[in-house]
Amino acid sequence: MRKTLTMTAAVAILMASGAAAADLKFQPGEDSKFNWQSFEDFGKAHDLKGQTLTIFGPWRGEDQTLAESVLDYFREATGVDVKYSSSENYEQQIVIDTQAGSPPDIAILPQPGLIADLASKGYLVPLGEDTRDWLLENYAAGRSWVDLSTYEDGDGKAQLFALPYKIDVKSLVWYVPENFEDAGYDVPKTMEDLKVLTGRIVADGGIPWCIGLGSGGATGWPATDWVEDLMLRSAPPETYDKWVTNEIPFTDPVVVGALDEFGWFARNDSFVDGGAAAVASTDFRDSPKGLFTSPPKCYLHHQASFIPSFFPEGTVVGQDADFFYMPPYADKPELGNPVLGAGTLAMIMRDTPAARAFIAFLKTPIAHEVWMAQSGFLTPFKSASKETYANAPLKKQGEILLSSTTFRFDGSDLMPGKIGAGAFWTGMVDFVGGKPAADVAADIQKAWDAIR
Repeated sequence: MRKTLTMTAAVAILMASGAAAADLKFQPGEDSKFNWQSFEDFGKAHDLKGQTLTIFGPWRGEDQTLAESVLDYFREATGVDVKYSSSENYEQQIVIDTQAGSPPDIAILPQPGLIADLASKGYLVPLGEDTRDWLLENYAAGRSWVDLSTYEDGDGKAQLFALPYKIDVKSLVWYVPENFEDAGYDVPKTMEDLKVLTGRIVADGGIPWCIGLGSGGATGWPATDWVEDLMLRSAPPETYDKWVTNEIPFTDPVVVGALDEFGWFARNDSFVDGGAAAVASTDFRDSPKGLFTSPPKCYLHHQASFIPSFFPEGTVVGQDADFFYMPPYADKPELGNPVLGAGTLAMIMRDTPAARAFIAFLKTPIAHEVWMAQSGFLTPFKSASKETYANAPLKKQGEILLSSTTFRFDGSDLMPGKIGAGAFWTGMVDFVGGKPAADVAADIQKAWDAIR
């Protein structure tokens, strides 16, 4: 009968089995914030020395370095030789490799549409009811994650093929705490309060919002995030799901209503820095800069978690700038706390013991905590310690995920490219330029009908 290892013994075995424990980013057993027990238990259950695992994913550069730091723990715990690779054009490369009969053992991808295509052609291995039940129990808004991970196989049968890992949050509104303090403003808790705050800023002689849709050939995309957030706050998630698959058209009153709701913020000259005419022409990377002028050119900016990359140099998030959750409507409590975002999903393409073990590894707290303790990683995994987040802003975003009742993937990314990265973008430019929401919706729907 195999004896239970102490943490000290486990570390000793790790040091003897390959790379020294010193090669790991964080030493097992040394920091009590980490769930080292999950690492020890996983290692005892998965002795796979001599096996190889190929993983193909989207992470390159610094992200690959971070991903490799997590893979090191899988290597040490199992003895598996892990070979990670990526490509600048990874979406095309995974299709080429798979069609050529040389898929990786594990694919990690951020495009549900591509995953759906791979599943429908029989290239993915179902993860089974155990993983489905695990997601329901262990991820906040578990049903949402099961839905995101479920696709039709080659026979049209819906099966769970993926495990979400590394999530991004888009439902954020950015502001400068000092500006709020000077003006006596409070962070709004409801959409109604956000609208009241918008009006109060105007009454006080200020401009509430900085909004910019400019992005070269992708101009218009920031407005799609606004509309998606407002859709999730005005209708059940099932309506959102039907919208992104064209089961209900863009001309549906709910969708037109979300467009008009965005227009309430973006098409009022008093509400936007530069006036409504500047919204389409202002580059999204420049648009938040008005938060930091003195006096401020604006007080609020809706954008995803990446936007601090374009804040003035030296800006410290959590001090010089902060964010709050894009709030729900008080008069729609049944919709809870929806979160819009994106992320990556891990799938088995070649069914091997090492591939199965890797999916099991992603179900351990340590597989999340190692990346949480560095940068750019959020998780809805309830058992991963929030205290391992590298800083307060990451922890705060993680708490938004954990408090969510619904999560939905960026809708434009779920639509056909000609719509989500085409007609929807250009339609939003037309809309902020003054075209009625109903006419914009009809134009987008016409484009969708044309590709059926």
